[in-house]
Amino acid sequence: MADCIVRDWQGKEAGKASIDLKVAKESTANDLMHRAVLRQQAHSRQGTASTLTRSEVRGGGRKPYKQKGTGRARQGSIRTPLRPGGGIVFGPKPRTYNLAMNRKERRLALRTALMARLDDVIVVKGFGASLEAPKTREITDALGRLSIAADSKVLIVLSDPSDAVRRSVRNLEKVKLIAANQLNVFDLLNANSLVVGEDALATIQEVYGDD
Repeated sequence: MADCIVRDWQGKEAGKASIDLKVAKESTANDLMHRAVLRQQAHSRQGTASTLTRSEVRGGGRKPYKQKGTGRARQGSIRTPLRPGGGIVFGPKPRTYNLAMNRKERRLALRTALMARLDDVIVVKGFGASLEAPKTREITDALGRLSIAADSKVLIVLSDPSDAVRRSVRNLEKVKLIAANQLNVFDLLNANSLVVGEDALATIQEVYGDD
């Protein structure tokens, strides 16, 4: 179990919250998180790159010129890989890059990544609740009040972000907003700071606590 200081929208201390998640053993934690990140990045690849082999390139049914007497190298087809416009040898073909990882391992990796970043977690009570209309400046000012550097990568985790908060955050290049029930290992490890809503902390405990 770990305790976190809860801050309000103005950045002042407003209480404490606790989170208790089962994590992987120290000897296997790094390997588990590494495999989870590799799997996530591999699944983001489309795998649609495709080239034509010499059997798929159009044309080339007739011998370009006679076998002997021209002084040139013998050629049987204009679609040979040795000629421009010919087929590609060992070129890419559509494929899947998916990596297997069972559900228990994925959830354990997620919990381990989150607990490993607790020192960088800032719990905020009612994050963006006062926003009635989208305003990016309000978000940047709030992050500044939470002592987060302007050029750092920030992951904001909310249980049910409002439309005003979503539209305010989307203009910030280094700030990403994600729902509490859609966490992923890469975003947790990639961010410099994690801003978690107080209600989102309860949602995380509820969704990922039991295994």
